[in-house]
Amino acid sequence: MVELKAFDRWSTSGIVVEDIGLKPYIVLDQKIVPKTYGRNVGTKFHKSKNSILERFMNKMLVPGHRAKKHFKSTSKVTGKVSTVYNIMEKTLALIEERTKENPIGVLVKAIENAAPREEIVAIEYGGARYPKSVECSPQRRVDITMRLMTQGAYQKSFNSKKSIQECLAEEIINAYKMSQNSAAISKKLELERQADSAR
Repeated sequence: MVELKAFDRWSTSGIVVEDIGLKPYIVLDQKIVPKTYGRNVGTKFHKSKNSILERFMNKMLVPGHRAKKHFKSTSKVTGKVSTVYNIMEKTLALIEERTKENPIGVLVKAIENAAPREEIVAIEYGGARYPKSVECSPQRRVDITMRLMTQGAYQKSFNSKKSIQECLAEEIINAYKMSQNSAAISKKLELERQADSAR
């Protein structure tokens, strides 16, 4: 049987997800083009059956809102799959060049490292609102992490000489190394610190 490699360059066969909770939600299917064209959109929670690369690319298509304001829109955020496909391929090539490791394995480890375990919700009691810490579900952990990574990279590349590929590669490598220079890691630590004080 011929092994299919992502982007016809990188294998996903030897990559192991160490976090037991995230194992069912980080799918490493062997595909050349990580795109299912919305096959799992209609059914709740079925997005987790898609490849982790495809889900990351979908987050790059629409980074979403940041701090209750509509996030900056540039030529990189057009909703065009071919644009994001090229960005993702160049980003993975940069990661491989800088770490000398399989870039998909680096991305998976970065998501594991940056996935928050707890978050804050507001509960209303007697007319007053109080913060309350709650555990984060595995699927939401993956979604939050990818959103924070893409938003952090887009913000660093906006009005900057650095390209989105460089910023995204730096963000993923920093999360892989557990560095607080990563937007996702610093936000995770802040969330968990707030949740700890709201117990």
